[in-house]
Amino acid sequence: MNMLQSRSIPQDRLASLDILRGLDLFMLVFFQPVFVAFARHGAELPVFSFLLNQFGHADWAGFTAWDLVMPLFLFMVGTAMPFSFEKYLTNPDKMFIYRKIARRFIILFILGAVVQGKLLSFDPKEIRIYTNTLQAIAVGYVIAAMMLLHLSKRWQIAITALLLIAYWALLTFLGDFSQDGNFAEKVDRTILGRVRDGVFYTEDGIWHFSDSYRYTWILTSLVFGVTTMFGVFAGQIMKYGTDKLKNSQWLLMIGIALLLAGWLLSFQTPIIKKIWSASMTLWSGGWCFLLMALFYYVIDYKGRSKGLNWLKIYGMNSILAYTLGMVINFRSVAKSLLWGLEKYTGDYYDATITLANFLILFLILHFMYKLRIFIKI
Repeated sequence: MNMLQSRSIPQDRLASLDILRGLDLFMLVFFQPVFVAFARHGAELPVFSFLLNQFGHADWAGFTAWDLVMPLFLFMVGTAMPFSFEKYLTNPDKMFIYRKIARRFIILFILGAVVQGKLLSFDPKEIRIYTNTLQAIAVGYVIAAMMLLHLSKRWQIAITALLLIAYWALLTFLGDFSQDGNFAEKVDRTILGRVRDGVFYTEDGIWHFSDSYRYTWILTSLVFGVTTMFGVFAGQIMKYGTDKLKNSQWLLMIGIALLLAGWLLSFQTPIIKKIWSASMTLWSGGWCFLLMALFYYVIDYKGRSKGLNWLKIYGMNSILAYTLGMVINFRSVAKSLLWGLEKYTGDYYDATITLANFLILFLILHFMYKLRIFIKI
């Protein structure tokens, strides 16, 4: 990683993208954990019960609001690429950008192992590889980068469609869509083996696959690339379209088309986020386009960002926000500062500590934003 420090934010940045990315990260590393901590005490109320369900992943088939967080993250990585790659597209010497792509892939993969792969346990039995959103981003980024650098727009669309069709065909004809019978699960178990997340060891030292872990990664990389390319297409519309109103209309129409396609395909291929089924790829892609259309229309076309710019605190340091939120626990600091509140907050004391934990993270990010310190990979 390198640290970019500047006293001004570039004027050509897409404000809607920074704010939408910030919303995604705010939901992930502030609102959801804090809301869940407090709402559990009122879970018997219908409104809290509904919202708690929406802030958790679907057990298998189905889709909740929380299932959109990871696809939106990948989508926005792709959205930024037409802007950041512009200067490399016409340069015949691609070695510099190849090194940049490789470096970003390695850093994201290592950070993913730190966040969720138990890399810092320094215990070979505990370490898991390819099991985190950052690693999915790394793979999707490489796929999208190669397509963006070497293929025309027509071929980008064609290869993206072929990746989606290939994944759909493999899951449809080489298995089923059950938790044990899907082909993506079989590929992960075969290739990752004991370094797959969800593996546990018995007292005799023999490792076993957990029945509760159902996320897939290896074969699913194909559609990580598709979701990232959806973002690339959105970025191309906003970068090269000269009419911002028409750009937002294109984003809206594509979003509706993808939602319709995902819904129709779901009658044959269920919408399953854990294996990133083809219908889920289309369905989540549709919602990503609709959100991008809304934010682009309001912020970049209408110029109305009042009350939203604070989300850039998360959006312009997104990888740092995610990594700190997942790895560093500030609860001990919060308990040291708020230990006297326990007798007044009762059952809500732990939820209060959760709030303070993520508030400390917000203050760190806010301080960095004020100093114009942005961590880039």
